[in-house]
Amino acid sequence: MLLAQVNTQLADTSNKLIYSAMAVYTLAMFAQMFEWTFGSKGGVAVRSAQQATLAESVSDSADAAKGVRKVTVTVASQGGGTTTLTRTALADAGATTVTSGRGEDAADGVGPAGGSEKADLAGRIAISFTVLGMLLHAGGVIARGLSVMRWPWGNMYEFSCAFALMMVATYVGLLATKKNVRWLGLPVVIAALLFLGIAVTVLYTDSEQLVPALHSYWLGIHVSTAIVCGGAFFAAFIATATYLLKDRYEHRLAAGLTVRAANLMDRLPAAGTLDKLSYRINALVFPLWTFTIIAGAIWAEAAWGKYWEWDPKETWSFITWVAYAAYLHARATAGWRGRKAAYLALLAFACWLFNYYGVNIFITGKHSYAGV
Repeated sequence: MLLAQVNTQLADTSNKLIYSAMAVYTLAMFAQMFEWTFGSKGGVAVRSAQQATLAESVSDSADAAKGVRKVTVTVASQGGGTTTLTRTALADAGATTVTSGRGEDAADGVGPAGGSEKADLAGRIAISFTVLGMLLHAGGVIARGLSVMRWPWGNMYEFSCAFALMMVATYVGLLATKKNVRWLGLPVVIAALLFLGIAVTVLYTDSEQLVPALHSYWLGIHVSTAIVCGGAFFAAFIATATYLLKDRYEHRLAAGLTVRAANLMDRLPAAGTLDKLSYRINALVFPLWTFTIIAGAIWAEAAWGKYWEWDPKETWSFITWVAYAAYLHARATAGWRGRKAAYLALLAFACWLFNYYGVNIFITGKHSYAGV
C-alpha cells in the first residue's frame, strides 16, 4: 500500500487550531462562571425568600396500626410552578424516610442565570464562545486527518482531541433540541479543556502514518462509534453526578435540615429531570456501544485472525458493556431506581474511562500501538 506523505503545514495548522479552540473554550468557561456567580444576585434571591416563607401543608394520615405521619411541603418557584416534597415518618419505629416528588411533578430550577439579565447575557455569550470553540476544534481534528490523509484518531492524542470534541458537540446538540441543559455548559467546557490539556502536554505525538494493522476502513467505523459513545456517556455521567447532588439537596430540604450551596442547587433542574436525562442518554447510546464492540471483533478477525482473544482492551470493553447493561436493567427495575442505579451509572463510566486511559497507559496488549 502506498502511504501518503505527511503534510507538515496542515499538521501545524491543526496544532494552531487546537490551541485556538482551547483559548476560546477558556473564554466560554469564564463567561459561564460569571453566569453562575452573578445569577445568584437575581431571581434565585427572590426564590430563596419564597422558600423562607413557603406554604407548608401538613397532612397526617393517622393510621393507628402503622403510626404513619406524612408531611407534604410545597415550594413555590419563580416561574409559577411548584416543587412537592414529601416527608414520611414512622412514629412507632422512630425511622424517617424522605422522598422527593416525581420528576414530572417537580419544577426545574431557574437555570444558571437565576433570572438575572446580566447573568443571562453572560450565558448566551458563553454559548457563542462554546460553539466557536467547537468549530475551531473540529477544524483542528479535520486538519490533522488531512495532513496524513487518514482518519484522525489513530493514537491517544488524536483520540483525546476527538473525544473532547464529541463532549462539546453532545452538549451543543442537546441545546439545539431545546433541552434545559444550559447548566451542562460549565462542566463540559472544563472537561474539554482538561482533556485537551492532557492531550497537548502528555499525549502529543507528531502527525504520522500508522502501523499496517490500523490501515483499515474499520478504523473509521469502530473508533468513530467509540468516540461518539464516549461523548454521550460523559454527558450522562455529568447528569448522574448532578442528580445525586440535587437528590440529596431535595431530601435535606424536605427534612428541614440545613443545606449548603442552596443558591446553586436551586438553579439546577429537579432531581427527577436529571435522573431521566441520564437514563435516556445511556439507553440511547448503549446499542451503539454494543455495535462498537461487535465492529471491533470483526476488525480483530481481519487483522489478527480471531474475533476475540481477551486482550486487555477487549476485556475492559466487555466489562464496560456489562456495567452499562446492569445499570439499564437496574434502572428498569422498580427496586433499583434512583440513587442505587445512579451509582451503577457512575461505575460504568469509570470503566469506560479506565478502558481508554488505564488500559492504554498501564497495561500492555495488542492495542499498545495506540501510542502515548
